[in-house]
Amino acid sequence: MPGGREALSAGHFRVAPTVYDPQQAGELHRRLTRWRPSYWPLILSYLLIVAFDFWSADPIAGLLGWPLTVLWSWPIFTTLTGIVGIRRTRKALRESEARWSGRGLTRTDDFLIVVVPTIGRYDTYPALERSVRSYIAHLPRCFPRLRIDIVIDEGCEAREVIADLADGSELVRLVTVPGGYRTANGTRFKARASHYAHELRIREHEARDDVWVLHMDDDTGVGPDTALAMARFIEEQFLAGRDAKHLAQGILTYPREYAVNRLIWLADAVRPAEDVGRFSAWTGSGTPRAGVHGELLLVRASIEATIGWDFGPQSLVEDAQFALIFSARHRGRSAWFGGRCYGASPATLGDFFRQRERWSWGLAALIFNRSLQLRNRVLLGYSVMAWVLGPIQNVGVVLLIAILLADPNTSPVTLVIIPIWALNMAYTIWMYWEGLRVNAGVSSDDRRKWWESVAVILLIPFFGLMESLPGLRGFVRFARRAENKFLVIAKPS
Repeated sequence: MPGGREALSAGHFRVAPTVYDPQQAGELHRRLTRWRPSYWPLILSYLLIVAFDFWSADPIAGLLGWPLTVLWSWPIFTTLTGIVGIRRTRKALRESEARWSGRGLTRTDDFLIVVVPTIGRYDTYPALERSVRSYIAHLPRCFPRLRIDIVIDEGCEAREVIADLADGSELVRLVTVPGGYRTANGTRFKARASHYAHELRIREHEARDDVWVLHMDDDTGVGPDTALAMARFIEEQFLAGRDAKHLAQGILTYPREYAVNRLIWLADAVRPAEDVGRFSAWTGSGTPRAGVHGELLLVRASIEATIGWDFGPQSLVEDAQFALIFSARHRGRSAWFGGRCYGASPATLGDFFRQRERWSWGLAALIFNRSLQLRNRVLLGYSVMAWVLGPIQNVGVVLLIAILLADPNTSPVTLVIIPIWALNMAYTIWMYWEGLRVNAGVSSDDRRKWWESVAVILLIPFFGLMESLPGLRGFVRFARRAENKFLVIAKPS
């Protein structure tokens, strides 16, 4: 069958390298150790934008004056949070380097369980294989007590090849969710598989303080830096005693060699920058109110046992819902660490749109979920509103509307607003610039090509539409109460 087991065995799928030889591992370690998020792109772009806006602004606002004053100022809280995150990231990396300087490899006696749910299709298998092989290659050196649970549904398409993968290492266990399994709240999709694995750990008496669960997507692997950063974090919690953290997350990155589509790879530069900025600010401060992502999510098993993943049949973003419940119950007990995981951007523009639409749809449902703490939902609502308003905030769209109205004046109602506008735009530029730097830095060739740096800035208006249009569509589908679907896109390998 095309794309089936025969295609896999015939080598029709390319699996990217996952194992580093000692020289490569050493070079990667030196490269990543030197990295710090830069301030200068933010400062330089801010000064240039402020100067240009004051030079070009009309003291009298036009027809778009009031709408733009609100729309282009709206994201300022997110921007300020991101800037706080940059500072927090730099501080965390500096303190970690000083704390562990000269100590070499860190090994922990705590038990690490890697949980990898997968839909088990043939088109997602190559990325799963890449990821699992990276866990086997890099995690045991820091975690002598390790198990990797691949979680599949009974009767899934690629079950045989996944079973062969599991049989290839004593570290890997295949967990099969029975077809008749139902959670108490009727949870579906990925959360159903995660909850089954969670209940299995409880039955096997693994919901203990000295057990940590690492949640990973089936297209996201680890590297030499990942294991070391997690082991050091866990050892720090052992020493912290009653002040120990229970949840942590690092940086999701996209190596260039995993990318099928270079345009989408550039567009996804925004994602590691979010981890360095906004997510570092919230999760690193102890309370992950901005949510978490489903990969490189490290949770103490005893704490996860009190929350679980049974969030009901409407849940599409179970990772964000888990984070909000954790925020309400364990305030101040999350952390951010400098390790990275290595994933792949969507292969096609359609997959990119479907991915963002599902996220928006799921987050919109959380905003109106009254079982969650109100102040967390308010923050989430603010962020989602900034996202779904993106199409009418977009510079290109605004200029087109101005032309249609025969009023090209886009000045605010007061020039005092200009520094706020400039800061929002400068932070957006920083995200794409720094995100590209991060993604290039974890690639086999870590040098940014000259045209990539130019393109990622010039294409920001286009990337903005790529992000916001499916975000708006997802919100509309939620508002219309359409049937929610958890669409799993094909995973580049």
